[in-house]
Amino acid sequence: MIRLSEKKDCCGCGGCSNACPVHCIEMKADAEGFLYPEVDEAACIGCGLCERVCPVLRAEEDIPFSQAAYLLQYRNEKVRRQSTSGGAFTAIARYVTDRGGVVYGAAFDENLRVHHTSATSPAGLQIFRNSKYVQSDTEKTFTEVRAHLRAGRLVCYSGTPCQIEGLLSFLMPKAPEKTETADAAKDRADGSSADAEKKSDPLLDRLITVDVVCHAVPSPLVWERYLEMQRKKLGTGISDAKFRDKHFGYNYSTMTLLDERGQERYVQGIDTDQMLRAFFSDICDRPSCYECAFKKRYRKSDFTIWDCYPVYAFDAKLDDDKGTSRVLIHSDKGRRIFEEIRERCRVLEVDPDRLTDGVREMFHSVNGNPRREEFFEDAACMEAESFFNKYFPSSARVRLERTARRVCYRTGVYGVAKRVARKILRKD
Repeated sequence: MIRLSEKKDCCGCGGCSNACPVHCIEMKADAEGFLYPEVDEAACIGCGLCERVCPVLRAEEDIPFSQAAYLLQYRNEKVRRQSTSGGAFTAIARYVTDRGGVVYGAAFDENLRVHHTSATSPAGLQIFRNSKYVQSDTEKTFTEVRAHLRAGRLVCYSGTPCQIEGLLSFLMPKAPEKTETADAAKDRADGSSADAEKKSDPLLDRLITVDVVCHAVPSPLVWERYLEMQRKKLGTGISDAKFRDKHFGYNYSTMTLLDERGQERYVQGIDTDQMLRAFFSDICDRPSCYECAFKKRYRKSDFTIWDCYPVYAFDAKLDDDKGTSRVLIHSDKGRRIFEEIRERCRVLEVDPDRLTDGVREMFHSVNGNPRREEFFEDAACMEAESFFNKYFPSSARVRLERTARRVCYRTGVYGVAKRVARKILRKD
Protein backbone atom coordinates (compact mmCIF):
# COMPACT_ATOMS: atom_id res chain seq x y z
CA MET A 1 0.00 0.00 0.00
CA ILE A 2 1.24 3.49 -0.86
CA ARG A 3 2.15 5.32 2.33
CA LEU A 4 3.72 8.78 2.20
CA SER A 5 5.98 9.63 5.10
CA GLU A 6 7.02 12.82 3.30
CA LYS A 7 5.30 14.66 0.47
CA LYS A 8 8.56 15.01 -1.41
CA ASP A 9 8.32 11.27 -2.13
CA CYS A 10 5.30 11.70 -4.44
CA CYS A 11 5.44 13.36 -7.86
CA GLY A 12 1.64 13.21 -8.35
CA CYS A 13 1.72 11.23 -11.61
CA GLY A 14 -1.41 9.24 -10.70
CA GLY A 15 0.08 5.88 -11.65
CA CYS A 16 -0.95 4.25 -8.39
CA SER A 17 -4.55 5.43 -8.75
CA ASN A 18 -4.74 4.14 -12.32
CA ALA A 19 -3.18 0.80 -11.37
CA CYS A 20 -5.27 -0.13 -8.33
CA PRO A 21 -7.38 -3.17 -9.32
CA VAL A 22 -10.11 -2.39 -6.75
CA HIS A 23 -10.09 1.40 -7.32
CA CYS A 24 -9.39 2.22 -3.69
CA ILE A 25 -6.86 5.00 -4.43
CA GLU A 26 -8.06 8.48 -5.25
CA MET A 27 -5.88 11.46 -6.09
CA LYS A 28 -6.93 14.40 -3.91
CA ALA A 29 -5.62 17.93 -3.61
CA ASP A 30 -3.90 19.01 -0.41
CA ALA A 31 -3.94 22.51 1.08
CA GLU A 32 -1.34 23.66 -1.47
CA GLY A 33 -3.40 22.39 -4.41
CA PHE A 34 -1.18 19.42 -5.28
CA LEU A 35 -2.61 15.93 -5.85
CA TYR A 36 -1.64 13.01 -3.60
CA PRO A 37 -2.98 9.45 -3.35
CA GLU A 38 -5.58 8.80 -0.67
CA VAL A 39 -6.13 5.11 0.06
CA ASP A 40 -9.36 3.53 1.30
CA GLU A 41 -7.60 1.05 3.56
CA ALA A 42 -10.78 -0.91 4.22
CA ALA A 43 -11.09 -1.69 0.49
CA CYS A 44 -7.35 -2.32 -0.10
CA ILE A 45 -6.52 -5.97 -0.90
CA GLY A 46 -2.80 -5.59 -0.22
CA CYS A 47 -1.64 -6.54 -3.72
CA GLY A 48 1.23 -4.03 -3.65
CA LEU A 49 0.68 -2.99 -7.26
CA CYS A 50 0.54 0.69 -6.31
CA GLU A 51 4.07 0.53 -4.94
CA ARG A 52 5.35 -1.48 -7.90
CA VAL A 53 4.23 1.18 -10.39
CA CYS A 54 5.47 4.20 -8.40
CA PRO A 55 8.17 5.92 -10.48
CA VAL A 56 9.75 7.56 -7.43
CA LEU A 57 10.23 4.18 -5.77
CA ARG A 58 11.60 2.84 -9.07
CA ALA A 59 13.87 5.77 -9.92
CA GLU A 60 17.15 4.67 -11.49
CA GLU A 61 20.61 6.14 -11.91
CA ASP A 62 21.61 8.06 -15.03
CA ILE A 63 23.30 5.32 -17.08
CA PRO A 64 24.78 6.46 -20.43
CA PHE A 65 23.67 5.02 -23.77
CA SER A 66 23.75 6.15 -27.41
CA GLN A 67 21.64 9.20 -28.26
CA ALA A 68 20.93 11.41 -31.27
CA ALA A 69 20.46 15.18 -31.08
CA TYR A 70 18.92 17.83 -33.33
CA LEU A 71 17.70 21.39 -33.55
CA LEU A 72 14.27 21.63 -35.14
CA GLN A 73 11.97 24.28 -36.56
CA TYR A 74 8.55 23.25 -37.86
CA ARG A 75 8.07 24.58 -41.39
CA ASN A 76 4.45 25.63 -40.84
CA GLU A 77 4.96 29.16 -39.50
CA LYS A 78 1.51 29.38 -37.91
CA VAL A 79 2.15 26.23 -35.89
CA ARG A 80 5.59 27.43 -34.86
CA ARG A 81 4.13 30.77 -33.76
CA GLN A 82 1.63 28.93 -31.53
CA SER A 83 4.28 26.59 -30.11
CA THR A 84 6.45 27.27 -27.08
CA SER A 85 9.67 26.82 -29.03
CA GLY A 86 10.12 25.30 -32.50
CA GLY A 87 7.11 23.00 -32.85
CA ALA A 88 8.88 19.67 -32.24
CA PHE A 89 5.95 18.14 -30.39
CA THR A 90 3.53 18.91 -33.21
CA ALA A 91 5.91 17.25 -35.68
CA ILE A 92 6.00 14.07 -33.58
CA ALA A 93 2.27 14.17 -32.86
CA ARG A 94 1.41 14.55 -36.55
CA TYR A 95 3.22 11.28 -37.21
CA VAL A 96 0.69 9.64 -34.87
CA THR A 97 -2.52 11.35 -36.02
CA ASP A 98 -1.62 10.74 -39.67
CA ARG A 99 -1.62 7.02 -38.85
CA GLY A 100 -4.93 7.01 -37.01
CA GLY A 101 -3.37 7.18 -33.58
CA VAL A 102 -4.15 9.05 -30.35
CA VAL A 103 -2.07 11.88 -28.86
CA TYR A 104 -2.10 12.82 -25.17
CA GLY A 105 -0.83 16.05 -23.67
CA ALA A 106 -1.54 18.82 -21.18
CA ALA A 107 -4.38 21.21 -22.04
CA PHE A 108 -6.80 23.62 -20.40
CA ASP A 109 -10.36 22.57 -19.63
CA GLU A 110 -13.28 25.01 -19.79
CA ASN A 111 -12.24 26.47 -16.41
CA LEU A 112 -8.57 26.81 -17.42
CA ARG A 113 -7.55 23.96 -15.14
CA VAL A 114 -4.67 21.97 -16.60
CA HIS A 115 -5.28 18.30 -17.24
CA HIS A 116 -4.17 15.59 -19.64
CA THR A 117 -6.50 14.86 -22.52
CA SER A 118 -6.37 13.37 -26.01
CA ALA A 119 -6.57 14.44 -29.65
CA THR A 120 -6.91 12.37 -32.81
CA SER A 121 -6.63 14.95 -35.61
CA PRO A 122 -4.03 17.51 -36.70
CA ALA A 123 -6.44 20.33 -35.85
CA GLY A 124 -6.94 18.89 -32.37
CA LEU A 125 -3.25 19.22 -31.56
CA GLN A 126 -3.57 22.98 -31.11
CA ILE A 127 -4.76 22.60 -27.50
CA PHE A 128 -1.37 21.16 -26.53
CA ARG A 129 0.72 24.04 -27.87
CA ASN A 130 2.25 26.66 -25.60
CA SER A 131 3.52 25.94 -22.09
CA LYS A 132 1.29 25.54 -19.05
CA TYR A 133 3.32 26.30 -15.94
CA VAL A 134 0.96 24.36 -13.70
CA GLN A 135 1.03 20.69 -12.71
CA SER A 136 -1.33 18.74 -14.95
CA ASP A 137 -3.83 16.21 -13.62
CA THR A 138 -3.30 13.00 -15.62
CA GLU A 139 -6.69 11.71 -14.42
CA LYS A 140 -7.32 8.22 -15.90
CA THR A 141 -5.27 8.72 -19.05
CA PHE A 142 -2.77 5.97 -18.16
CA THR A 143 -5.64 3.47 -18.20
CA GLU A 144 -6.91 4.90 -21.49
CA VAL A 145 -3.46 4.57 -23.06
CA ARG A 146 -3.24 0.92 -22.07
CA ALA A 147 -6.65 0.23 -23.62
CA HIS A 148 -5.64 1.92 -26.89
CA LEU A 149 -2.38 -0.02 -27.03
CA ARG A 150 -4.12 -3.32 -26.37
CA ALA A 151 -6.52 -2.50 -29.20
CA GLY A 152 -3.55 -2.13 -31.54
CA ARG A 153 -3.65 1.65 -31.79
CA LEU A 154 -0.62 3.95 -32.01
CA VAL A 155 -0.34 6.32 -29.03
CA CYS A 156 1.84 9.35 -28.29
CA TYR A 157 2.02 10.59 -24.68
CA SER A 158 3.76 13.79 -23.65
CA GLY A 159 4.41 15.18 -20.21
CA THR A 160 6.99 15.98 -17.58
CA PRO A 161 9.73 13.37 -16.96
CA CYS A 162 7.98 12.09 -13.82
CA GLN A 163 4.69 11.66 -15.70
CA ILE A 164 6.40 9.73 -18.50
CA GLU A 165 8.19 7.44 -16.05
CA GLY A 166 4.89 7.05 -14.19
CA LEU A 167 3.15 5.93 -17.38
CA LEU A 168 5.91 3.47 -18.28
CA SER A 169 5.92 2.05 -14.75
CA PHE A 170 2.15 1.68 -14.91
CA LEU A 171 2.41 -0.23 -18.19
CA MET A 172 5.30 -2.36 -16.92
CA PRO A 173 4.83 -2.95 -13.17
CA LYS A 174 7.90 -4.12 -11.33
CA ALA A 175 7.67 -7.85 -10.61
CA PRO A 176 7.26 -8.78 -6.93
CA GLU A 177 10.62 -9.78 -5.47
CA LYS A 178 9.54 -13.32 -4.68
CA THR A 179 8.42 -14.01 -8.26
CA GLU A 180 11.15 -12.16 -10.12
CA THR A 181 12.31 -14.10 -13.17
CA ALA A 182 15.89 -15.11 -13.78
CA ASP A 183 16.00 -12.97 -16.94
CA ALA A 184 14.84 -9.89 -15.05
CA ALA A 185 17.47 -10.47 -12.39
CA LYS A 186 20.15 -10.81 -15.08
CA ASP A 187 19.03 -7.57 -16.76
CA ARG A 188 19.33 -5.73 -13.47
CA ALA A 189 22.71 -7.24 -12.72
CA ASP A 190 24.29 -6.30 -16.05
CA GLY A 191 23.02 -2.72 -15.89
CA SER A 192 20.65 -2.97 -18.87
CA SER A 193 17.41 -3.25 -16.94
CA ALA A 194 15.90 0.01 -18.18
CA ASP A 195 16.42 -0.80 -21.85
CA ALA A 196 15.37 -4.45 -21.52
CA GLU A 197 12.33 -3.59 -19.46
CA LYS A 198 11.28 -0.95 -21.96
CA LYS A 199 11.32 -3.49 -24.80
CA SER A 200 9.89 -6.46 -22.92
CA ASP A 201 6.23 -5.70 -23.68
CA PRO A 202 5.05 -5.63 -27.34
CA LEU A 203 2.52 -2.96 -26.36
CA LEU A 204 5.36 -0.48 -26.12
CA ASP A 205 6.13 -0.82 -29.83
CA ARG A 206 2.97 1.24 -30.39
CA LEU A 207 3.76 3.83 -27.69
CA ILE A 208 5.75 7.01 -28.36
CA THR A 209 6.76 8.97 -25.28
CA VAL A 210 7.86 12.61 -25.24
CA ASP A 211 9.09 14.36 -22.11
CA VAL A 212 9.72 18.07 -21.78
CA VAL A 213 12.73 19.36 -19.88
CA CYS A 214 11.03 20.64 -16.76
CA HIS A 215 12.04 23.50 -14.46
CA ALA A 216 9.47 22.46 -11.83
CA VAL A 217 5.66 22.22 -11.53
CA PRO A 218 3.79 25.07 -9.80
CA SER A 219 0.65 24.70 -7.73
CA PRO A 220 -2.80 24.57 -9.36
CA LEU A 221 -4.08 26.51 -6.34
CA VAL A 222 -1.74 29.43 -7.06
CA TRP A 223 -2.86 29.39 -10.70
CA GLU A 224 -6.51 29.54 -9.60
CA ARG A 225 -5.76 32.51 -7.31
CA TYR A 226 -3.98 34.25 -10.20
CA LEU A 227 -6.98 33.76 -12.51
CA GLU A 228 -9.27 35.02 -9.75
CA MET A 229 -7.19 38.20 -9.50
CA GLN A 230 -7.03 38.76 -13.25
CA ARG A 231 -10.76 38.26 -13.83
CA LYS A 232 -11.46 40.90 -11.20
CA LYS A 233 -8.87 43.36 -12.52
CA LEU A 234 -9.84 42.92 -16.17
CA GLY A 235 -13.57 42.83 -15.47
CA THR A 236 -14.11 39.93 -17.84
CA GLY A 237 -13.97 36.19 -18.12
CA ILE A 238 -10.79 34.63 -19.47
CA SER A 239 -11.11 32.19 -22.35
CA ASP A 240 -7.46 31.30 -22.83
CA ALA A 241 -4.02 31.87 -21.31
CA LYS A 242 -0.62 31.63 -22.98
CA PHE A 243 2.30 31.34 -20.59
CA ARG A 244 4.90 31.65 -23.32
CA ASP A 245 3.22 33.72 -26.02
CA LYS A 246 5.51 35.07 -28.74
CA HIS A 247 3.71 38.41 -28.66
CA PHE A 248 7.01 40.30 -28.93
CA GLY A 249 9.01 37.33 -30.17
CA TYR A 250 10.60 34.09 -28.96
CA ASN A 251 13.33 35.75 -26.92
CA TYR A 252 10.92 37.96 -24.97
CA SER A 253 7.81 35.84 -24.51
CA THR A 254 4.82 36.93 -22.45
CA MET A 255 1.87 35.83 -20.39
CA THR A 256 -1.11 36.66 -22.60
CA LEU A 257 -4.74 36.45 -21.47
CA LEU A 258 -7.71 36.42 -23.86
CA ASP A 259 -11.21 37.52 -22.94
CA GLU A 260 -14.47 35.68 -23.70
CA ARG A 261 -14.45 37.03 -27.28
CA GLY A 262 -10.91 35.77 -27.87
CA GLN A 263 -9.39 39.25 -27.75
CA GLU A 264 -6.05 39.92 -26.03
CA ARG A 265 -6.73 41.79 -22.79
CA TYR A 266 -3.45 41.34 -20.95
CA VAL A 267 0.15 41.02 -22.18
CA GLN A 268 3.05 41.09 -19.73
CA GLY A 269 6.53 39.58 -19.72
CA ILE A 270 8.49 37.61 -17.15
CA ASP A 271 9.64 40.89 -15.64
CA THR A 272 6.19 41.99 -14.47
CA ASP A 273 3.65 39.15 -14.68
CA GLN A 274 3.10 37.85 -11.16
CA MET A 275 2.41 34.22 -12.10
CA LEU A 276 5.60 34.01 -14.13
CA ARG A 277 7.53 35.71 -11.34
CA ALA A 278 6.14 33.19 -8.86
CA PHE A 279 7.15 30.32 -11.14
CA PHE A 280 10.73 31.46 -11.62
CA SER A 281 11.16 32.32 -7.93
CA ASP A 282 10.54 28.62 -7.07
CA ILE A 283 8.15 29.63 -4.31
CA CYS A 284 5.15 27.61 -5.47
CA ASP A 285 6.58 24.29 -6.66
CA ARG A 286 5.61 20.75 -5.68
CA PRO A 287 7.76 19.43 -2.79
CA SER A 288 9.15 16.61 -4.96
CA CYS A 289 10.55 19.19 -7.39
CA TYR A 290 13.11 20.32 -4.82
CA GLU A 291 14.58 16.79 -4.83
CA CYS A 292 13.51 15.60 -8.29
CA ALA A 293 14.35 11.96 -9.01
CA PHE A 294 14.13 12.47 -12.79
CA LYS A 295 16.72 15.17 -13.47
CA LYS A 296 19.00 13.29 -15.81
CA ARG A 297 20.16 13.10 -19.40
CA TYR A 298 19.58 9.43 -20.22
CA ARG A 299 15.83 8.99 -20.02
CA LYS A 300 13.24 6.27 -20.56
CA SER A 301 11.25 8.34 -23.05
CA ASP A 302 11.74 8.17 -26.81
CA PHE A 303 12.18 11.94 -27.12
CA THR A 304 13.17 14.78 -24.82
CA ILE A 305 12.36 18.26 -26.15
CA TRP A 306 13.05 21.77 -24.90
CA ASP A 307 13.95 25.33 -25.86
CA CYS A 308 17.00 26.52 -27.74
CA TYR A 309 17.37 30.21 -27.04
CA PRO A 310 21.10 30.23 -27.95
CA VAL A 311 20.40 28.86 -31.43
CA TYR A 312 22.89 31.40 -32.79
CA ALA A 313 25.66 29.37 -31.14
CA PHE A 314 24.76 26.41 -33.36
CA ASP A 315 23.76 28.10 -36.61
CA ALA A 316 23.13 31.83 -37.05
CA LYS A 317 20.85 31.13 -40.01
CA LEU A 318 18.29 29.57 -37.65
CA ASP A 319 18.26 32.59 -35.34
CA ASP A 320 15.02 34.23 -36.52
CA ASP A 321 13.39 34.90 -33.10
CA LYS A 322 10.47 32.60 -33.97
CA GLY A 323 11.43 29.59 -31.87
CA THR A 324 13.70 26.55 -32.06
CA SER A 325 13.39 23.17 -30.32
CA ARG A 326 16.16 20.96 -29.04
CA VAL A 327 15.39 17.28 -29.60
CA LEU A 328 17.27 14.51 -27.81
CA ILE A 329 16.41 11.00 -29.02
CA HIS A 330 16.85 8.05 -26.67
CA SER A 331 15.61 5.03 -28.64
CA ASP A 332 15.82 3.30 -32.00
CA LYS A 333 12.08 3.84 -32.31
CA GLY A 334 12.62 7.56 -31.84
CA ARG A 335 15.29 7.60 -34.53
CA ARG A 336 12.99 5.85 -37.01
CA ILE A 337 10.15 8.25 -36.33
CA PHE A 338 12.41 11.28 -36.61
CA GLU A 339 13.46 10.23 -40.10
CA GLU A 340 9.77 10.18 -41.04
CA ILE A 341 8.99 13.63 -39.64
CA ARG A 342 12.07 15.61 -40.60
CA GLU A 343 10.66 16.54 -44.03
CA ARG A 344 8.12 18.79 -42.27
CA CYS A 345 10.93 20.62 -40.47
CA ARG A 346 14.19 22.49 -40.77
CA VAL A 347 16.66 20.25 -38.99
CA LEU A 348 20.26 20.52 -37.85
CA GLU A 349 22.01 17.49 -36.36
CA VAL A 350 24.33 18.31 -33.46
CA ASP A 351 26.46 16.46 -30.95
CA PRO A 352 24.38 15.27 -27.95
CA ASP A 353 27.04 16.49 -25.52
CA ARG A 354 26.89 19.96 -27.01
CA LEU A 355 23.10 20.01 -27.08
CA THR A 356 22.87 19.28 -23.35
CA ASP A 357 25.86 21.28 -22.17
CA GLY A 358 24.90 23.84 -19.54
CA VAL A 359 21.21 22.89 -19.47
CA ARG A 360 20.68 23.26 -15.74
CA GLU A 361 17.00 22.27 -15.81
CA MET A 362 17.93 18.86 -17.21
CA PHE A 363 20.31 17.95 -14.39
CA HIS A 364 19.51 19.99 -11.27
CA SER A 365 16.48 20.38 -9.03
CA VAL A 366 15.25 23.86 -8.16
CA ASN A 367 16.34 25.42 -4.88
CA GLY A 368 13.83 25.88 -2.10
CA ASN A 369 12.48 29.38 -1.50
CA PRO A 370 12.70 30.36 2.19
CA ARG A 371 9.30 32.07 2.04
CA ARG A 372 7.48 29.07 0.58
CA GLU A 373 5.59 28.05 3.75
CA GLU A 374 4.43 31.60 4.43
CA PHE A 375 3.47 31.99 0.76
CA PHE A 376 1.11 29.02 0.80
CA GLU A 377 -0.42 30.04 4.13
CA ASP A 378 -1.30 33.39 2.60
CA ALA A 379 -2.49 31.81 -0.67
CA ALA A 380 -5.22 30.03 1.26
CA CYS A 381 -6.67 33.07 2.99
CA MET A 382 -5.65 36.42 1.51
CA GLU A 383 -7.58 38.37 -1.11
CA ALA A 384 -6.00 37.42 -4.45
CA GLU A 385 -4.62 40.78 -5.58
CA SER A 386 -3.28 41.61 -2.12
CA PHE A 387 -1.66 38.19 -1.97
CA PHE A 388 0.26 38.57 -5.23
CA ASN A 389 1.18 42.19 -4.49
CA LYS A 390 2.66 41.14 -1.15
CA TYR A 391 5.15 38.75 -2.73
CA PHE A 392 5.56 40.27 -6.20
CA PRO A 393 4.90 44.00 -5.97
CA SER A 394 5.20 46.31 -8.96
CA SER A 395 8.23 48.14 -7.59
CA ALA A 396 10.28 50.82 -9.31
CA ARG A 397 12.94 48.21 -10.07
CA VAL A 398 10.37 45.92 -11.72
CA ARG A 399 8.98 48.75 -13.83
CA LEU A 400 12.49 49.80 -14.83
CA GLU A 401 13.36 46.25 -15.91
CA ARG A 402 10.19 46.04 -18.01
CA THR A 403 10.98 49.34 -19.70
CA ALA A 404 14.59 48.31 -20.35
CA ARG A 405 13.56 44.98 -21.86
CA ARG A 406 11.01 46.57 -24.17
CA VAL A 407 13.38 49.32 -25.28
CA CYS A 408 16.05 46.73 -26.04
CA TYR A 409 13.57 44.66 -27.99
CA ARG A 410 12.20 47.56 -30.02
CA THR A 411 15.70 48.82 -30.86
CA GLY A 412 16.81 45.36 -31.96
CA VAL A 413 19.47 44.81 -29.29
CA TYR A 414 17.51 42.53 -26.99
CA GLY A 415 19.00 39.34 -28.38
CA VAL A 416 22.56 40.68 -28.02
CA ALA A 417 21.89 41.82 -24.44
CA LYS A 418 20.46 38.41 -23.57
CA ARG A 419 23.54 36.65 -24.98
CA VAL A 420 25.86 38.80 -22.88
CA ALA A 421 23.78 38.15 -19.76
CA ARG A 422 23.81 34.40 -20.45
CA LYS A 423 27.63 34.40 -20.75
CA ILE A 424 27.98 36.28 -17.45
CA LEU A 425 25.64 33.87 -15.66
CA ARG A 426 27.47 30.82 -17.03
CA LYS A 427 30.78 32.19 -15.76
CA ASP A 428 29.26 32.62 -12.31
